[in-house]
Amino acid sequence: MNNSIGVQILYKPTTDLDKEFKKALAMEMDSCQLCIWDEAMYSDTYAAQVNEAVQANGFKITSVWAGWGGPREWNFTYGPSTIGLVPSAYRESRVNALKKASDFAEKIGVDRIVTHVGFIPENPYDPDFAGTVAALRNVCKYLKPKNQYFLFETGQETPITMLRTIQAIGYENVGINFDTANLLLYGKANALDALDVFGQYVMETHIKDGFYPTDGLSLGKEAPVGEGRANIQGIVKKLHELGYMGTLTIEREISGEQQVKDIISARDLLRKWMQEID
Repeated sequence: MNNSIGVQILYKPTTDLDKEFKKALAMEMDSCQLCIWDEAMYSDTYAAQVNEAVQANGFKITSVWAGWGGPREWNFTYGPSTIGLVPSAYRESRVNALKKASDFAEKIGVDRIVTHVGFIPENPYDPDFAGTVAALRNVCKYLKPKNQYFLFETGQETPITMLRTIQAIGYENVGINFDTANLLLYGKANALDALDVFGQYVMETHIKDGFYPTDGLSLGKEAPVGEGRANIQGIVKKLHELGYMGTLTIEREISGEQQVKDIISARDLLRKWMQEID
């Protein structure tokens, strides 16, 4: 197994992208996902900055992780009413944000848009399920002429609900960005087993580790790869069996020197596990 290894890079107005790309290359990363939360950055000016940094470093961007405006709380109390496209109060504005992200991605030569859709209802007859599916069909229709794909970031929905939603959308330019920890952090599923449900749709990954929640209000805790319960080694093997040829993109949601150490450690573990498969 010889999948490329990448890293997620947060892109803000204050980010020195040339510096971040050089840092990723120094960590022997092959690519990155570019995470953008500020909609104002979906402009020609920032697109030119990205293209300049890409050309200067010979670095690849596999996808744009697209954030959106409005409130967002990463918990079980206010998360369902604030995150993603599920809350009807923010749905239209966030669809528009994803379309802006699509336009921006086209300018930088990227064909994949990733985001959290939110706490999709388990009940397919819930009005928010139908409304969310309609919004996602709108997004996919917008992306299709550009040969772009919309990717669900896993986490807030169970695997079967995600599969049901993809089937309900009915477009072929839909896939999954498989975050190996989020299903645990949100208490939704065992990450390895989830691949039995939606593995055929995985187009990108977030290699991340963590633990199940221990109370009903807060998410589980993230951990360095290999120290949580996600069983990344088993996931890498299963992805290989599924014929996954995409990037293994490391995400570590901390900052500073420890983040760099944990990313390098994850890279080394991934290399070891891939070599064992060969």
